[in-house]
Amino acid sequence: MASESTAKTDTSITEHLHELVLSSSDVEDFLNELARVSARNLSEPGDEILCAITLLRQRKAATVASSSPEAASLGLLEHKYAETPSLTASMEKVTVHVPDLENDGSWPEYAEAVLGQGIRSVLALPFRLEGETRAALLLYSRRPHRFEGRALKFAEDFVGQTSLALRLAVRFAHYSETAANLRATLESRTVIDMAVGIIMAQNRCSQQDAFDILKTASSTRNAKLHEVASAVVNSLGQGPAKTHYDG
Repeated sequence: MASESTAKTDTSITEHLHELVLSSSDVEDFLNELARVSARNLSEPGDEILCAITLLRQRKAATVASSSPEAASLGLLEHKYAETPSLTASMEKVTVHVPDLENDGSWPEYAEAVLGQGIRSVLALPFRLEGETRAALLLYSRRPHRFEGRALKFAEDFVGQTSLALRLAVRFAHYSETAANLRATLESRTVIDMAVGIIMAQNRCSQQDAFDILKTASSTRNAKLHEVASAVVNSLGQGPAKTHYDG
């Protein structure tokens, strides 16, 4: 009966996270909910576990999600110091277990800061992701030796179950950002082409000469080319330029 109950719980968590991937507005929303789900499922009555998730993506600022404000404060410490459990876990793809911060000399500055917030034991587990993306689940307890034996195995199994959902969330975020960047590029190019056409008509010059005038104005004003182009288009008095890429 216990194994059947666990299987149903696992299925419920997986289904919830897959639905969340589809409904979340961005990857940060998904990570915050994943942190809350993790804290709920790994805590016990009268023994709350705090949870944070760190995500590192290429050319992106580090993302830190959390199950609560206190967990958020702890999660931010993971990128304040050069060596921390989450960085080791995510970069080396290994589980990092600190049974008692008071008796561990691996991360002295980090340990002092976390102990100052009443935490005694930390567990960092890497998610299995794609490419150069790195992420780790951080579990914090006020009790020393909290994450041992069955608790450690359960946490590792939980990360294995949720890694697929996180991979999907990161992949969707990448596609969404790529589409947004492409749209911005196309819209900027359209406004520049419109401005060049206006300058050609006003000055009776060639396309190259009109573009050179636009570049010179951009350099003189120390402004981006598309900003100068927008000003040229707006100068016609018909409001901001509309393109067929506008929603």
